[in-house]
Amino acid sequence: MNRLSASPDVSVRLILVLAFTFLFSGIGVCAQSAAPAQPSAPSPDFFRRLTAYYRADWHPQPASSASPAPARRGAPSPLDSPPFPGSDWSYGGSSTIGEPDTNSYPLMTAWLGDARTAAVRSKLYGWFEPTVDASSAGFRNDPIADDAYPNRVELGQGVIYLERLPDTVQQKHFDWGYHLTALYGTDYRYTIDKGYGYRQWYVDHHQYGFDPTMEYVDLYFARVAQGMNLRIGRFISLPGIESQLAPGNFMYSHSLLYSVDPFTDTGAVATVKLNDRWLVQAGIIAGHDVAPWTSDARPSATACVSYTSASVHDNLYLCANGINNGHYAYNNLQQYDATWYHSFSRKWVLATEAWYMYQTQVPSVSGSLPIETGTSGAVCAFGEQRCTAPEYAAVNYIERQFSPHDLLSFRSDMLDDQKGQRTGFATRYTENTLSWQHWFGSTIQLRPEIRLDHSWDRNGYDSGRHATVFTAASDLIFHF
Repeated sequence: MNRLSASPDVSVRLILVLAFTFLFSGIGVCAQSAAPAQPSAPSPDFFRRLTAYYRADWHPQPASSASPAPARRGAPSPLDSPPFPGSDWSYGGSSTIGEPDTNSYPLMTAWLGDARTAAVRSKLYGWFEPTVDASSAGFRNDPIADDAYPNRVELGQGVIYLERLPDTVQQKHFDWGYHLTALYGTDYRYTIDKGYGYRQWYVDHHQYGFDPTMEYVDLYFARVAQGMNLRIGRFISLPGIESQLAPGNFMYSHSLLYSVDPFTDTGAVATVKLNDRWLVQAGIIAGHDVAPWTSDARPSATACVSYTSASVHDNLYLCANGINNGHYAYNNLQQYDATWYHSFSRKWVLATEAWYMYQTQVPSVSGSLPIETGTSGAVCAFGEQRCTAPEYAAVNYIERQFSPHDLLSFRSDMLDDQKGQRTGFATRYTENTLSWQHWFGSTIQLRPEIRLDHSWDRNGYDSGRHATVFTAASDLIFHF
């Protein structure tokens, strides 16, 4: 892996981050303060329609009368999105059962026009995410993610989605959907699986790479309970507050908890909505972060249950994820995860997650057994060739919505990598991050943050060079 260039002084880094934030804030403010677009006949010109979409998004006209809410089946949404990443308490492995697909996107509208776009159920859309980071680390920020390289401006993600959502509002007939993802950028290393372009990072160490992060079909059986969705293919691992896809998060960077747990799975998972309060899931996967055709694939069970209170102020989501014999293989993690969401109001939200993970028979870093490429060994007791490597973590988010466009987030996080198998260093980690998210319309997100990390038992950051790392960073998500 190539070393990064020598880092500038910390004060220079902070100036770069502030300049980046000011620059893109200025772009949004200028866009919002420009003269409002006048109504006109739809233009056949693709670029004119695209420009018109963004102008209308940044300058919404007052509605003459309140439009009726789209059809929805189930309890009311507890959140406003934006500025929150989603309007419902999240669960993995399925789109929200009972939620209509009412989203419109700039690219589709410019391509087909408003009328034709509304009639087409397959949608093409995505985003670009440039990022900037100023860090006290000189080589690497690891185990911080997605903020891996210090003191750089990069493209974190360039993503294209092609999808069709099944109609889960109705309960009369079978329906289906599909999803394809193309991801390019520095973040590919956090989604890449063994068997899906694995060599790009773990063998060739490319800074930028490509990953088909999700490719699956959804089969919706309307008459099973209050709806059952069967997802087959490669998908994001079910449990967790955070998502590897940038718009699905409260902040730019990820918690330590999320940085080292499973990212994507390949298999099949059924999601059954029993009623407005209870939802259950069960599935079989090939193991975590591996394709079924690799030697590390292990038939593994995943099961989750979600409970939402009658007030919709609380949600508890419990998962046993990727369970098998737990023997050492590429990311063969046995994960037990719990997530709790609580809304004090639509403006104050708390989100807490904790997990316990382990693998057994992990080779010792001081032994003679081979350690698989892309994984770390364990710091076993003296004389042991193999041992069990456990780790546990917890994260808490406090969210405050200040306006339909502004969200302030504070995150506290701890990870105990007891045998060093996830990070390469057997130590306890903590981090605290303060982030502000601002939306320009519904198409641009700006997310500056400041973050302080510390490893308590030995130097765990910057490839073992530092115990404490301070970062000031930001991303900008431009939706199309």
